[in-house]
Amino acid sequence: MAQVQGDAAAQVTVAILDDHRLIRDALRDLLEKAGIEVVATAGDVETFLGRIASAAPTVVLVDLMLEDSGGLNLEGGLNALRELRKYHEYTRPIVVSSVQDPAVVQQCMDEGAWAYLDKHSIDPGAVLAMVQSVARGERAVSLGDLRGRPAPTAPVEGTGNSLLNSLTMREREVLSYVAGGADNLKIASMLDITERTVKAHISALYRKLGSENRTQLALLARQLGVRPPNHT
Repeated sequence: MAQVQGDAAAQVTVAILDDHRLIRDALRDLLEKAGIEVVATAGDVETFLGRIASAAPTVVLVDLMLEDSGGLNLEGGLNALRELRKYHEYTRPIVVSSVQDPAVVQQCMDEGAWAYLDKHSIDPGAVLAMVQSVARGERAVSLGDLRGRPAPTAPVEGTGNSLLNSLTMREREVLSYVAGGADNLKIASMLDITERTVKAHISALYRKLGSENRTQLALLARQLGVRPPNHT
């Protein structure tokens, strides 16, 4: 496997939160062989947050499904994301999870995740590429995995700019409401246009952005930096 060379690797540090020791060790080994320093690992949120307090990692890999006194659930990983966003705002989390529910993915992104990878379908190269991408300030989610078949990663910032530039101002407005979960009737009301016109704009968005349904469109909108209007 090709290593990450030069200053790019030296400037990236990573911490790993996963309650399976074998996975933590495998990720550490993968990253260190690529020349990326792993500054902390832990299997529970409290220990993890304590270990990264002074380490200030560039990127953290967060297992979403963590086991606690209530069993295996999402709250551990989501709580980790909340704490990172609150107390470690310069650290960029990547969720690595087998959960493929788009609503859960969106929740993770809303809680501060920079990227989301399906644990069961990624390969080592994908992990390294995503760590480097997020370290550069790019955001991404593996939408193809959520559809159950291979597909390219959702566009990150550089590509995203060209995608947004392909949209008309009205299409961007409609996309912002879709990102907020508004239905066609509400969008029509807020923009003072007909519902039929809204449908036409959404069809154009599907075509231009390569999305197949409204959930994918909303997820991609978030990844492109499109945010819902404050009054939605």
